[in-house]
Amino acid sequence: MAEQIIIGTLVTGSVYALLAVGFSLIFGNARVINMAHTGFFMLAAYGLYYFIRRLGLDMAWAIIITLPAVTIVGILAYRFLINPIREHHAAVLLMTVAIVLVFQEAMTAVFSSKYWSIPTLIPGFTNILGVSVLNQNLLVLGVVAAVIVAVWLVLSKTKLGIALRATAQDAEVATLMGISVPRTLMITMGIATFLAAVAAVVVTPVSTIFPAMWAAPLVSVLVIVVLGGLGSVKGSIIGAFIIALVEVSVAVLMPQYSYLKVVFSILAMVIVLIVRPGGLFGVIFEEERL
Repeated sequence: MAEQIIIGTLVTGSVYALLAVGFSLIFGNARVINMAHTGFFMLAAYGLYYFIRRLGLDMAWAIIITLPAVTIVGILAYRFLINPIREHHAAVLLMTVAIVLVFQEAMTAVFSSKYWSIPTLIPGFTNILGVSVLNQNLLVLGVVAAVIVAVWLVLSKTKLGIALRATAQDAEVATLMGISVPRTLMITMGIATFLAAVAAVVVTPVSTIFPAMWAAPLVSVLVIVVLGGLGSVKGSIIGAFIIALVEVSVAVLMPQYSYLKVVFSILAMVIVLIVRPGGLFGVIFEEERL
């Protein structure tokens, strides 16, 4: 039972970490609460389904087409729908909700409200600590670890990372330093959307695809970023595994109450916020955000 909880936490936490890091990046740089973030996760899942099941493409080609296509959609959504109203936070919140609802209705119109699935990238099982683990889940762990390390290297070792961190600290000063803030924010949105699409690529083969599949992950991501500290990438990663541990523990130890796992996650967040109102890695100074 403990082995199931550990493995389940690692797999679920990895997917949550990808989604939460992307959410935190766009919030940390643009101060945008992107409620459509998991909508791009849903778009990527449907993209894979369309290219594999409807067009008959190989999984590799479906991934190669889907990842950049969804990333471009995210960038365009930011450029034409979010950026013009970025300074009006309530309007941005409503706009991103509208975007994800449009995505949902579009997928319903094109693919119906039925549940769909796609084949796994790596079929079969591997026995670990006496537990049979899907090879696809092992792939999730490997891909997420590689992507998280890549994001960290970009943020800490590249000129783009310097631009991202400078924009997060003070956009006006970044502009004076010659950094194109609008361009940097669009790149940030592209990275965030790409991470959501990657999450879909690794998790969709072991889950189902349906128009409202964005809703449950969004609630978990919001809980994670608040628990970890808004805008904190490190907090998002650690918070993702904490919430995953709570959800998996509820599902394994109290399967009859598994439908309440989100409630337990919110309760865990509330407990942390009582002790640390800013979250685990909440920031006092803006320059600490990334």
